[in-house]
Parts: sequence; C-alpha cells; structure tokens
Amino acid sequence: MTFQEAYDALLERWDVPVEQLTIDGTHVNACGPLDAPPVILLAGHGATSPVWFSVAPRLAEQHRVYAIDLLGDAGRSTGTPPRTIDDLMTWLTGVLDGLRVDRPQLVGHSYGAWIALTYTLRNPARVGRLALIDPTDCFTGLRLPYIARALPSLLRPSRQRSLSFLRWETQGLPVDEQWLELAALAAEEPTAPVVRTKRPTDDQLRSLQPPLLVVVAGRTKSHDPDHLTRRVTALIPTATVVRLDTATHHSLPALHADEVVKALSA
Repeated sequence: MTFQEAYDALLERWDVPVEQLTIDGTHVNACGPLDAPPVILLAGHGATSPVWFSVAPRLAEQHRVYAIDLLGDAGRSTGTPPRTIDDLMTWLTGVLDGLRVDRPQLVGHSYGAWIALTYTLRNPARVGRLALIDPTDCFTGLRLPYIARALPSLLRPSRQRSLSFLRWETQGLPVDEQWLELAALAAEEPTAPVVRTKRPTDDQLRSLQPPLLVVVAGRTKSHDPDHLTRRVTALIPTATVVRLDTATHHSLPALHADEVVKALSA
C-alpha cells in the first residue's frame, strides 16, 4: 500500500462527507455544517490530518471541523514549508483567513499543540478556545529516554523504525492498524526540516487569555504527566485539565475518541 492509498483509506473511516480544500497550498479536510462553530485540528509531526478519524466525525455533529495537513510534513499540503516560528505563525493566520474562520476552538496534539499554543499567545484575539492534547514543549520538556528512543527514526526514517517506535510508546494498547500503517509510511515521505520548538516562558503562559483545556495522557512516555499537570494548574489556575489514565502520547487522539470528544465538547 502506498502512503496516498493509506491516507485515503483512513479518511474513508471518517464516515461523514469530507470536503478536501486547498488554501494557498495547504490541504484541509473539512466536515460538519458550514454554519456550525468552527474547530481547527492540528495533528502531531508526521501524523497527518486523517489521524482525527475517530474524533472529527463526532465533533462534526455540532461543529464545522477543519483538519489541517502541516506544511512541509507528510500529507497533502504542497505550499512552501515554513523555516521559522514567524513563518509558521504567518502560515496559520493565512489558513484561518482563507477559511474565513474567526475565533475557532484551536485543537492541537503533540507538536500540533505547541503550534496551537504559540499561535494563541501571539494572536489571542483569533482564538476562541485552546485545547492541547498531551502537549509537548509547551509546559515541560521531553524525557531523555523518549528522545533517545525516537532518534533512530528521526535520523534515518523508515517504515520499520517508525512502527517499532510507535509500538514501544503505545505499550501494547490495541492501536488501529490502518492508523499505524499510515504513520509508518509517513516516515518515508519527503519532508522539510521541522520548525524547532521554543517553549514559552512562565510569564507568557500566565498571560494566556482564551479558555484552556489540557488533556494529559497518564501513560505518556514523552514527558512526566504529573509534572505537566502541576505546571498547568500552577501557571493557569483557570485551565481545565483532563487526565486519561490509560492513554499514551501516541495512542491519542485515535484510541480515546470518546474521552477526547467529551472534553472538547464540554
């Protein structure tokens, strides 16, 4: 199976009408009523927008959902990849403008959560609500064992290395095989260097304006979930924190759709 075939196979699992849009070279998979409150979904690095296959259709019952393929990453976006954080922020503003979306709920997982948080800190008036799903490099750093285990698949990406890494992190959970295949094939797609993250300062985090939801994976190997929870609640006491005790970093969002949708819809 090719990457594009695996992409389409997972997109078919959405089981709702999906409109495939192109905004200045950015591919967007959209569903739900046009006049419903908008939700923007940003997947993690290498995950691609179809990873929301178990979440997007349920959100689409009451929202207009836009799942975006990141520029320069695996997926169907073809625009010039961003090279800096400023490029990345300008790109997302352009996508929101192109979609004519105002103050959406901005939802990000992993690297997508870092993009969403960084964007919200810089453009608080453009975001109605911020939801971070097991965010990385937002409140805490990555664990060294996680970095060490990920390095081979980053330095010499291959389908097999990606499979090995994802099975290690998901710790025997019954992962969806179609999702796993797409993520593994994505590792062999041509991509641009990822824009390096810069963690916000405590003062910046305290200044966050839109309502914040943070979903924490209780078994994540990417960072310390207890430390993440403490940091969020200490810096932003008004934040809603939902902990999913059985979830790992990479089992989200696909394997925990019920809990994720419940949190996003609250």
